[in-house]
Amino acid sequence: MDMQLTGKGGAQGQPQGLDTLPRGVAATVAGLRGAEDGRARAMVLRLMEIGFLPGEPVSVIARGFPAADPLAVRVGQSTFALRRHEAAHILVHVDVAEVAA
Repeated sequence: MDMQLTGKGGAQGQPQGLDTLPRGVAATVAGLRGAEDGRARAMVLRLMEIGFLPGEPVSVIARGFPAADPLAVRVGQSTFALRRHEAAHILVHVDVAEVAA
């Protein structure tokens, strides 16, 4: 079963992992990376269930100290704590307004 989900958005450029998105930068979920094993597949399904779907607005609002783990992430109107390896499965496009600023 292929878990690679991508949306059709107006954002330009290649998507990046949510784990690399700077704090406070607005972005849009572009999709989810494919899962390679059962454990990763279950994690990707959980991310989809809690709202990380293509087209949803997303931003990193805080990073843990000292290792920047976990990340506090806002998707839509909800806030979640994600480990960096979980956030790496979420592909995002930086919003065009953020790129122009």
